[in-house]
Amino acid sequence: MKAKNLRELSDDELTLQLKERGDALRHFHFQMATGSVDNTRGARKARRDVARIKTIMRERELAAKREAK
Repeated sequence: MKAKNLRELSDDELTLQLKERGDALRHFHFQMATGSVDNTRGARKARRDVARIKTIMRERELAAKREAK
């Protein structure tokens, strides 16, 4: 997913996306263990999506703290 698209989501939707991408990453690791991987770049994409989501969540957290001051 693009960061632009992720920024349009609500906090609850971001949390759901984070869970889904984490599950996809775990599923990929299980496939690697069994040797049935079709797309080897899937783990890289999932890790990057998780990082993007966590970054956006942190940005929102910091913005809320700045507004509270």
